[in-house]
Amino acid sequence: MTPAQKETLLMGILRSERHAALLLLLAAVLGLVLANTAIGPELNSFTALSLDIPWLDFHLSIDRLVSDGLLAIFFFIVAVELKRELVIGELNGIGKAALPAIAALGGVVVPAGIYLLLTARSGLESGWPVPTATDIAFALGVLAVFGRGIPTRVRVFLMALAVLDDLVAILIIAFFFTVDVQFASIGLAAVAATIFAALSRLVKPRSTWVLSRRPQWPIIVAMVVLGLLTWFFTYQSGVHATVAGVVLGLVVARRPGGRAVHVLEPYSNGIVLPLFAFSAAMVTIPAVSPTELSPAFWAILVALPVGKLIGITLAGWLGGLAVRRRMGTGTALTLSDLAVVAALGGIGFTVSLLMNELAFASDQGIADEGTLAVLLGSAVAIVVSGFLVGWRAAGYRRLAKARAALDAV
Repeated sequence: MTPAQKETLLMGILRSERHAALLLLLAAVLGLVLANTAIGPELNSFTALSLDIPWLDFHLSIDRLVSDGLLAIFFFIVAVELKRELVIGELNGIGKAALPAIAALGGVVVPAGIYLLLTARSGLESGWPVPTATDIAFALGVLAVFGRGIPTRVRVFLMALAVLDDLVAILIIAFFFTVDVQFASIGLAAVAATIFAALSRLVKPRSTWVLSRRPQWPIIVAMVVLGLLTWFFTYQSGVHATVAGVVLGLVVARRPGGRAVHVLEPYSNGIVLPLFAFSAAMVTIPAVSPTELSPAFWAILVALPVGKLIGITLAGWLGGLAVRRRMGTGTALTLSDLAVVAALGGIGFTVSLLMNELAFASDQGIADEGTLAVLLGSAVAIVVSGFLVGWRAAGYRRLAKARAALDAV
């Protein structure tokens, strides 16, 4: 096998949903284990090292470089996929988007409500966004591992719901975790993003620039520089820097954006997300009894798997009834299929870990407990969803065999 073939094989593996999920899980477990060994303090000290550029008044620790910088690549990919779904995909019409949107809303409102109920009067209510997120990469990975025989419509519905869930997460980050806004920096970020969008039109397949056979690499280099400037000015503005990735993903031309996702996805799955999972999971397990853990820990642990299961299933079922009555169309998913999707939605992981960091930035002890709760809650959701997916997949395989036998008669 030539080096080029090996590289192609590796890129293919890293694009695989099941391998991406496995890497995420291994990275989180490794981070949690190492943080509770003798080298844990040294690792935490290393990730706290600051990378300073004094003449730009730029200061960023290594762990923030991962969560604020590299994670913007993941959000760029999410935004490009969201735009595609809205333009030509499963969300390009009210009829198609209505039911996943209703289910996604239930999957946000119910976990947030459970969290607020369990943390009432504790002073920890600010953590309500933590259990509202779904990790699309992990959820699709579990479905890919256990779902042989599951109909495509279940995956499509999960994909649509998770994309809308990511949109909600983006809005929460933008509106609830933005402090001391610097409007001059926002303006500069907007200018850089606008030029980035304009240049992306030059490398569309049928653009004048491409048809005249001019080299594309200068445009691509300029776009990379403008992307970095957009991120820098967003970071300086007080808006969470990952929003820059979202903005760039939404404004880039569709075809160049798709090509960029194809190139970046293996690096996002193989480097960015595992690094973030490793960094976020590096917390010391508190040596306390369960009764001494904060209400935030228990609220996240319950709200993430249970709240998502109840919220998505109930909202999806009620939404299906309403959509059928008003529009004459509805979901092809049964209540059991909705439960499968809802259980997968309880895998918060990457985005929930980010929300946890932002919500409890002022209290490291609570943030550590929140991280453990996200990991445990997501683990519960993985086990439950794995069982449900396997059960439904077996049922669909039996149904397919029975139909094949009838056709053969």
